[in-house]
Amino acid sequence: MPESLRRCEFRFYEELNDFLPPLRRKRTFEHEFDGTPSVKDRIEALGVPHTEVDLILVDEVSVDFGHLLRGGERVAVYPTFERLDLTGVTKLRPRPLREPMFVLDVHLGRLAGYLRLLGFDTRYRNDFADLELVDISLAEHRIVLTRDRGVLKRSALTHGAFLHETDPRRQLREVLDRFDLRSRIAPFTRCSRCNGLLAPVPRDEALAEVPPGVARHEHEFSRCRECAQLYWPGSHLPKLRRRLSEVGVMLEVDSQDA
Repeated sequence: MPESLRRCEFRFYEELNDFLPPLRRKRTFEHEFDGTPSVKDRIEALGVPHTEVDLILVDEVSVDFGHLLRGGERVAVYPTFERLDLTGVTKLRPRPLREPMFVLDVHLGRLAGYLRLLGFDTRYRNDFADLELVDISLAEHRIVLTRDRGVLKRSALTHGAFLHETDPRRQLREVLDRFDLRSRIAPFTRCSRCNGLLAPVPRDEALAEVPPGVARHEHEFSRCRECAQLYWPGSHLPKLRRRLSEVGVMLEVDSQDA
């Protein structure tokens, strides 16, 4: 090893191992580097986005991302623990957002629809550029959801999450669990097309716009305040509830909300 190189030991825990090559997962390994880089620089050089890290211990002492490595340290890196309060320990956690709002990358269109279905403010477009996602996150205080770790490594980004699941329903469960959102679910309050809020529509007004079969059987209607899309429960609702329940998401629907 050249004299200019230094080394320290790293150990990553839980789902952070998904970002590492197999030989480095769930074990301590040595990492070589030049100079005195920040621990954040080395963590991301090893493949782990900073948004996924909630606690760093260097020689058993909690440090922030700016901590400089000089060689010889033991570094332990932990992910977000949804049900464990690390407020008094971690020096990394960003200021929490008052309301959970999201912006999704171009590959997460079905997840966007599910999140809107459950009432969460979710921006999505199928042509968002990476930088645009970051800009929207910062300007509108939104959490970036993505499966592109490169987006999450952008230094300006403070609130983001990598989705480990690939199935949209399982992604929904992952988001609900990571951000502890189940108590905030408000089904059928947002438009699944444009993210606008829904408002009740008198039945007499809605009947002029729906097929005869719907007019005979449905009594509750709502309309998007932004795009004017009309909604009613429909025969698809039981199937939707069943599909979500298969991944542990219970869709409790009040008749006035459907």
